[in-house]
Amino acid sequence: HNLDQHTSDTNLPTMASILPSRRAFGNLIQACRHHPKLYDQTPKLLLSCMAGAQQAVEVTHTNNDTDAGKQISRLESLRSQLKQEESSLHEFTSLEPIVKRRKAPPRAAHILPKPKWLKAAPATSAKYHELRNTVRKHGLATVCEEAKCPNIGDCWGGGHSKNNPNSADEAEHFGTATATIMIMGDTCTRGCSFCAVKTSRKPPPLDLEEPRKVAEAVSEWGLDYVVLTSVDRDDLDDQGSDHFRKVVESLKQLHNAEGKNIIVEALTPDFCGELDLVTNVALSGLDVYAHNIETVERLTPRVRDRRAGYKQSLSVLAHVKTANPNILTKTSIMLGLGETDEEIRTTMKDLRNNDVDVVTFGQYLQPSRRHLPVKEYVTPEKFEEWRVVAEEEMGFKYCASGPLVRSSYKAGEFFLKNMVREKERERMEAEAV
Repeated sequence: HNLDQHTSDTNLPTMASILPSRRAFGNLIQACRHHPKLYDQTPKLLLSCMAGAQQAVEVTHTNNDTDAGKQISRLESLRSQLKQEESSLHEFTSLEPIVKRRKAPPRAAHILPKPKWLKAAPATSAKYHELRNTVRKHGLATVCEEAKCPNIGDCWGGGHSKNNPNSADEAEHFGTATATIMIMGDTCTRGCSFCAVKTSRKPPPLDLEEPRKVAEAVSEWGLDYVVLTSVDRDDLDDQGSDHFRKVVESLKQLHNAEGKNIIVEALTPDFCGELDLVTNVALSGLDVYAHNIETVERLTPRVRDRRAGYKQSLSVLAHVKTANPNILTKTSIMLGLGETDEEIRTTMKDLRNNDVDVVTFGQYLQPSRRHLPVKEYVTPEKFEEWRVVAEEEMGFKYCASGPLVRSSYKAGEFFLKNMVREKERERMEAEAV
């Protein structure tokens, strides 16, 4: 009865407006009506809240003409009074005692320290700055920068064997800077757990002038071997296949017009396994068709985007040879993600069964804390063992294997140049016969 009297005498809407919420206050009244035992537990809080509300109502009605400063002062006084109460409204409405828990301190992610052999050359050479300025001038993107490749100083600088080459051909190779141009923008529609390239569901539209810009940039650099790669563009109807073809054709046409030879390697996406799109690129005039399988089958769902697949990548590589038997196929595998030796051997066997010619092995390096952590740093000696297995046991025509080797790293270019030229000579001799 006392509760009903208080609730009838008090301006409930006004009182509720100063409490945490009107619904909470309504629930409070209903709980008290149906649970009389609550009177013995917390009558002090209820009466205090009602008294405070009544005081606030009286102040509101009798001091409408006071200035804003006094009103703020009284409001702060009321808030201070409520803070000094032994209980809170939340404690009153809860039938169970509240246990205050301390927030656990954040745990630092376990990051393996990098070993001494993972040291790359700094990007300080004049050739590096020259190539970088050309990229900026033409508004191009390179996977070297976007993917934070550790070899950018070495590749863009022209290599370290320039001052002491073993042959004229090797001097020509190591004296040439290598950049992997990333076409179709710098934003990918997929989000692989190992990759540092930006992602978006709707990247900017394609640059229709890009084929011309790429051809002119490569011509300025004086390269005779260029690697093209691209982001995934699942937002486009043909996933960028036709744009990729136009870039390759533009490169070939410009260099042929200038009387130069250019070898083009294309590191392509999987085009969602649509083989007609793969054929479109394979017949564009390129010399090396590369598509990375990235890791072993067991780890693929964790490492790669859900739209990619181990068997899907194998089907792409196999179809390239069907569409163009004269082309070289190439793939890359990252080590250090938790794969086993037996899984690596199985992956190599799968690749050879699909007639892949070249494979590269490199150490996975975590781009940031948001990406997959490194499980193991593979030693240079182990990388050399995999090179021997790939070339001598599995039958790959070439294998580049090392901690800092990447799919488009120049370690394989000297061999691939000779391999492409040898295939061209064989083709011309066969035609002559």
